[in-house]
Amino acid sequence: MKISIITVTYNSEASVGRTMESVLGQRGLGGPVELEYLIIDGKSSDRTVETAESYREAFAEKGAHLKIVSEPDQGIYDAMNKGIRLAEGEVIGILNSDDWYEPDTLQTVAETFEREDCELLYANIRVHRTNGSTFVKKARLRRFETSRDWNHPTTFVKAELYRQYPFRNLGIHDDYGFFLQMKKQGRRIVTVDKVLANFRMGGASNQKSLKQAVRRIRDRYRYCYRINGYGRGYLFECVAIEIAKLILG
Repeated sequence: MKISIITVTYNSEASVGRTMESVLGQRGLGGPVELEYLIIDGKSSDRTVETAESYREAFAEKGAHLKIVSEPDQGIYDAMNKGIRLAEGEVIGILNSDDWYEPDTLQTVAETFEREDCELLYANIRVHRTNGSTFVKKARLRRFETSRDWNHPTTFVKAELYRQYPFRNLGIHDDYGFFLQMKKQGRRIVTVDKVLANFRMGGASNQKSLKQAVRRIRDRYRYCYRINGYGRGYLFECVAIEIAKLILG
């Protein structure tokens, strides 16, 4: 199975190396997994691109194809859509530039897609707080939809779905909006009860600011739930998530 991994970067010099090494260190490369790795950079002003380029030979030695594109974009989801258009794999995963995979992630993904004949899968994730503590956020499929059950860095999607339904580029939760869109359509979705990725808190979705929390509530409600036909009651879910972030971190 050919899997394309997309990492969007912008001034990510300090973290992109760890992310790339987690992709480079995957088990099964050259065997059950054929890897394509795309770095989609937003014209960084630091050494992000140089750092990414320094791994080119190592990826080639593993039989993996590394593509690096650096040019201005219209935000993170515009960059993700660009990566999706360039990707040649039959399955696509998107890994943030400060997150990283477990060593057997891609092997697990390939085996699950072949065994389950699914169109989308996602798994457990280990969340790293800024104070150094960690916890595992479980992947679940339930009737009531909540992002507490879904983990974007562990999400892998059939390429044709991403191409048919690109990210709308409307808000900061467009990835979750895509998931809800697929769920509403009745796509074949499975969860894997296993940690496949690590997520470091502190990004745009975790900023402890009342102004940012209000923006996230608005974006999640409008561009995830309502745009996909979910009821007005989901506003309470959006508010509850932000209250929990403000109190618990």
